[in-house]
Amino acid sequence: MLSSHLNLSSSSSSSSAIALLPRAFSLSTSPNAPAAKLSLPFPISRAVASPWISVRYSPPRSTFLRVRVMAELVQDKESTESVAAAAAAASGSGNENEKLNAEAKQHSRIFVDVRSEEELLSVIAKEKDEGRLPPNVAAGMEELFHNYKNAVFQSGIPHPDEIVLSNMSVALDRIFLDVEDPFIFPPYHKAAREPFDYYMFGQNYIRPLIDFRNSYVGNIPIFDEIREKLQEGHNVVLISNHQTEADPAVIALLLEGTHSLIAENMTYVAGDRVVTDPLCKPFSLGRNLICVYSKKHMFDVPELVEMKRRSNTRSLKEMALLLRGGSHLLWIAPSGGRDRPNPLTGEWYPAPFDSAVVDNMRRLVEHSGVPGHLYPLALLCYDIMPPPRQVEKEIGERRVITFHGVGLSVGPEIKLNEVTSTCNDSEEAKEAYARALYESITAQYNILKSAIHDKKGLEASTAEVSFSQPWNDEN
Repeated sequence: MLSSHLNLSSSSSSSSAIALLPRAFSLSTSPNAPAAKLSLPFPISRAVASPWISVRYSPPRSTFLRVRVMAELVQDKESTESVAAAAAAASGSGNENEKLNAEAKQHSRIFVDVRSEEELLSVIAKEKDEGRLPPNVAAGMEELFHNYKNAVFQSGIPHPDEIVLSNMSVALDRIFLDVEDPFIFPPYHKAAREPFDYYMFGQNYIRPLIDFRNSYVGNIPIFDEIREKLQEGHNVVLISNHQTEADPAVIALLLEGTHSLIAENMTYVAGDRVVTDPLCKPFSLGRNLICVYSKKHMFDVPELVEMKRRSNTRSLKEMALLLRGGSHLLWIAPSGGRDRPNPLTGEWYPAPFDSAVVDNMRRLVEHSGVPGHLYPLALLCYDIMPPPRQVEKEIGERRVITFHGVGLSVGPEIKLNEVTSTCNDSEEAKEAYARALYESITAQYNILKSAIHDKKGLEASTAEVSFSQPWNDEN
């Protein structure tokens, strides 16, 4: 549910990991136990691994995906402390990891320990009544639970009540933890994978909302090309439209089986709203983020404008440092926010790009001293978690959630000299380059609409966009 709806303005540039499996299933983690076999209507990542548990998944075309499921996301106290210490030493992100670890040791487990929907809702009410949950956060938690429940029940997944309770109890536990001791995101945040794996938490939460039978990935060979460039030490920037708070999870879920390097290592340029909204923050913790203030919200509070500009400058410096190191994959939405439907027709379309943002990214890549590439990426996923129809100033929007197919497509790299050779000056070239990226994304988006909304499926493929469903491939 992480949103990365941001924009770099030129003015600123100076429970358990088996959360998807019903509790009714008893899976042994003993090395001598026989493998458990289940039939699930959605894929489970090979990255979710334990050496002793295997699951068999039956996708629509009767091919079988044998995968392993990792042990627990929420580890016991001794394991948590030892793993966190090792992670801090290895990653150099000791301050963040130490804070998360300290929070976990003092945190109550009242949500994780619930055993029914009624008990979960009563815990929300009790914590609100006793003053430990702000009323607006409590109301958001309850609404989120009901909307998530309705969406998962639409999916046809076996035992949806068990899946909802499992995923929501962990989600509310993480939200409550941050209410007790709010986490402050630095300009550059690395995904928190230990002591609690926030990345897999986000994956497991969003997975049941995606109708994989009606979801598609466009141009797998170009994703192969991007992976190769990253492995060669090059930088890659994905210039993208932005649809929902769940965009990062959608991208990762569609690519995790074939392109785990891309799925797990992407860094998202993310807005302040997703690192301040209590219902968003746990999902944001699981992603690599460059945190910036969007131009759309720069002047919401006039007294904070200068602080926001200074913060954006620090974030730009962090981004430049990352790119100098090479092998970095960045995602950015130059629109500065999520797509919205046309107010007259109701049709959704990629929001227009700010050419200054595109130009800033291009120059950062060019000046990094490392080969870099910009690719246009199209996302269609608004159905599962559409934003409010209009941009809101206040934190705490309503979360509408549904079960639906989604799509992702990447186009060929677009090079500046190939689209600006006839331009008369740098300003014209800047506009032409942003326009070329936007037009590629819009064209791919329309083909995704044909596959998903017009129900044409794989037959919607064209010479420009070749669709596949890599989760249906035999492993």
